[in-house]
Amino acid sequence: MTSSQLPTLSVRIERWPIAGSFTISRGAKTEAITVVAEVRHGGHAGRGECVPYPRYGETPEASLRALEAMVEPVARGLDRSALQTAMPPGAARNALDCALMDLESKRSSRRAWNLLGRPEPKACMTAYTISLGSPEVMAAATAKAADRPLLKIKLGGDDDAMRIAAVRQAAPKSELIVDANEAWTPDNLERNLAVCASAGVTLVEQPLPAGADEPLARIRRPLAVCADESVHDRASLEGLRGRYDAVNIKLDKAGGLTEALAMADAAQALGFEVMVGCMVATSLAMAPAMLLTTQARFVDLDGPLLLARDRDGGLRYDGSLIYPPDAALWG
Repeated sequence: MTSSQLPTLSVRIERWPIAGSFTISRGAKTEAITVVAEVRHGGHAGRGECVPYPRYGETPEASLRALEAMVEPVARGLDRSALQTAMPPGAARNALDCALMDLESKRSSRRAWNLLGRPEPKACMTAYTISLGSPEVMAAATAKAADRPLLKIKLGGDDDAMRIAAVRQAAPKSELIVDANEAWTPDNLERNLAVCASAGVTLVEQPLPAGADEPLARIRRPLAVCADESVHDRASLEGLRGRYDAVNIKLDKAGGLTEALAMADAAQALGFEVMVGCMVATSLAMAPAMLLTTQARFVDLDGPLLLARDRDGGLRYDGSLIYPPDAALWG
């Protein structure tokens, strides 16, 4: 095989302005910084997008370097199976895993879900995120989104009881899920869970810090509690039993669609409900995650809705309905 016939990998960092700002308990940001991997072979190109997450020590520059180190293995024919041991789990592996899947799909002229033997994803309802702020600011943001059937509320401060009350008043008909992003403590855990339950919240994500979530096993949980920062891949699932009722599967945490799909199967076998989540990113990052929606009780793939603009040819959103990707975008 000549050099012109070998698969080639290129990598780039992209910056996408956020509409306003996106705020959680760990801080605010005004742009989404993504890393895109593109693998070309035989006249076709496969793409994958990731969001390196500082919470796990990732940076765009380090992810870029990690992917650049895979140029030679890709040229030698690295496939998705070998990739699982060639790179550690994380955002960088996700970008390449999804790019290889996209390339396989385009070269075969078959949709990714057919190649993987998975159900075809259908249009489904995604949550829409309300950023952390004062009760008044969050109520105003919620009022603008009150027609959406599912809202995800970012909490993480001393005024959380006031925040959730203000949000509920502003959106009396919406289903609410809450994400505390590890900001609660054992001292306020039961009180905050009770407040959420009384407000009709359906689920609370990651109330306590990962590694310090033992109290969840010692209390009566009045509503479902979902692991996010405490869960990464299949190996992390067993230790969550008795503490959590659901797990949030994100491709960037799992290290790609390959592991995420296996993780969803394993989570359901252990009795967990599945949530499919995302980072703030473009439709290219959301598209592979659509394959998980057929197994998910909750879908949180609103990343592009939080951007000032999405990439061309992005996913179709109709209010809170999200539609599967066209083949030109991914898969």
